[in-house]
Amino acid sequence: MTEKIYSRQEKGLLLHIVNRLDEITERTDIAPEKEFLQLATLKLPKGKTFRPHKHMWKDGENKIIAQESWVVIKGKVKFIMYDIDDTIIGEKILNQGDCSMTFHGGHNYKVLENDTIIYEYKTGPYKGQKLDKEFIL
Repeated sequence: MTEKIYSRQEKGLLLHIVNRLDEITERTDIAPEKEFLQLATLKLPKGKTFRPHKHMWKDGENKIIAQESWVVIKGKVKFIMYDIDDTIIGEKILNQGDCSMTFHGGHNYKVLENDTIIYEYKTGPYKGQKLDKEFIL
């Protein structure tokens, strides 16, 4: 089952999600619809196809937070999750095929194996580190 980590500071605020490779059985929407960062998992049979399509521009908020997801392609990573008051709320080990999503709060990652390969997804546009991150001391 997808692990959802909620804030201890603000009841009901979803901070992080961890999804495991071995939990993927069909199309499942992982991220809540209201979040800017969206993720669905799909386990598909050979020959499956879709109608050709393109995506439309959407009207939206001008002020958005950068949300981030890591997918472990190879190796192992410790995912350290922070609440909105910058306190550590939990840690999870991500293995090959697992992913993390951060909607709110902070995070850190510690690579546990050499040659670990990650896909990192973030909401954009990216305008440089000064406008993207605030470091937790």
